[in-house]
Amino acid sequence: MATFTQTGNANAQPSASSLAEMPATQNSSAANQYSMIGKSIKIKGEIVAADPVYVYGSVEGSITALEHRVTVGKEGTVKADIRAREVVIMGDVCGNLDCRERVEIRSDGSLLGDLSTSRIFIEEGAVLSGSIDVHKPGKKEKAEGDAPEADEPEHKGVVSFPVTEMVEEIAS
Repeated sequence: MATFTQTGNANAQPSASSLAEMPATQNSSAANQYSMIGKSIKIKGEIVAADPVYVYGSVEGSITALEHRVTVGKEGTVKADIRAREVVIMGDVCGNLDCRERVEIRSDGSLLGDLSTSRIFIEEGAVLSGSIDVHKPGKKEKAEGDAPEADEPEHKGVVSFPVTEMVEEIAS
């Protein structure tokens, strides 16, 4: 895994489809850092990142970026469990997702595995096989005054259902 700093003087320009996935250039150099796994890179093992992660190659194992976004590009393949603040899938993912804030599966993306998140967005044409657990945001994400009462059960507000049954119902 390599960490890159995006600058305005870079000679190689990413393709137009990659621009939407890449972080915007900002004044702070720390804000411009990200970890990118290129198309020709294949990683087997555990990835722990303190920056946003972009996967255009292949990853087998696990990916953890608790405070950042993990983006799987259109040509990216991931056979790993992913734990992150956000996950955007445009390629193929086989593994479970545990996202604190948001999961987005774009039209070319596919997920084979269970996911747990506070918010989910699935574009038409995306493939999803697994279960979905949409839960209320954690205490840090809630606005003040929205704290649960002490006698409320922890699982209140949790929605969990198998996707395959839902797909069969929609198809008929």
